[in-house]
Amino acid sequence: MTEFELIARYFSRPCPDDAVLLAGGDDCAVLRVPTGEALLVSTDVLVSDRHFPANTAPFDVGYKALAVNLSDLAAMGAKPLGVTLGLALPDIQPEWLNEFARGFYSLAAAHRVCLVGGDTVKSPVLSLSVTVLGSALPTQILKRSGAVVGDLIAVTGTVGDAGFGLRAVLSPKTIPTALARHEITYLHDRLNRPTPRLAEGQKLAQFAHAALDVSDGLLQDLTHILTASGVGAEISLIDVPLSPAAQTWITAEPRAALLPLSAGDDYELLFTVRAEDWPRIDFKATVIGRISAEPGLRVRDAQGHIVPMPAQGFDHFAAQTPPR
Repeated sequence: MTEFELIARYFSRPCPDDAVLLAGGDDCAVLRVPTGEALLVSTDVLVSDRHFPANTAPFDVGYKALAVNLSDLAAMGAKPLGVTLGLALPDIQPEWLNEFARGFYSLAAAHRVCLVGGDTVKSPVLSLSVTVLGSALPTQILKRSGAVVGDLIAVTGTVGDAGFGLRAVLSPKTIPTALARHEITYLHDRLNRPTPRLAEGQKLAQFAHAALDVSDGLLQDLTHILTASGVGAEISLIDVPLSPAAQTWITAEPRAALLPLSAGDDYELLFTVRAEDWPRIDFKATVIGRISAEPGLRVRDAQGHIVPMPAQGFDHFAAQTPPR
């Protein structure tokens, strides 16, 4: 199978989106940016055994490759216009490619985003490069630098699930016996099929002060907001939202209680809002702390004592960073 046959078989589908004037087949795609809106662009590279275990199901690899990019748009309150895909393959495996494309397109269809171009190459290591393009009103683009002293700090959904899911994949013998089979499946799914919070991000863009997605760990990502905004924060450990599966794991293994603070890959939105705007939240979100004038980030336990900070999140160049 040639490169062009591969593209035609797995990655050529009609695109009914009015924003796409010209998709694949020419040297460039052509997209229409809605009048008065700004263009937002984000690129993520995923490498086998660095961002996902090599034995990850190809459906999940395709799904997640798009999900992590759509999450970047969500973090800034944007809506998607189109996406490109760069695919580096050691060899052509039709069954793998079919499942990868099925996972990629299943999420693309759910959010009405079209694959408008990309490239394929042969490589000794499986890797993917996804670039997503979106748009938003310039006055309603969420940034990391807008947090204000007194703001509530909140997060959508639950955190820590992907971190426990990764532990379950890499070290299945460490899974507590208290976890039911459906709870383990849930943690796997949260790792492999994160939900980009696009609707929530577009809602928050109307009134939130700062936001980003939890990709590298709750504490590390919150620190990005604090640094960009020139403020500090305090959060409450007992207020960090956990799923029943994560809570079951922590109950069985109390020393894992801090994992949700440092594990990444949840792709939930972490944001700050004025207290008076909190009633405008019409989706699942939890207040975990407040922005302060005092520099630094402090985590307090149920008794109000400061908790020693765990290692903060994912670093691509750290010597012992596990795959994610």
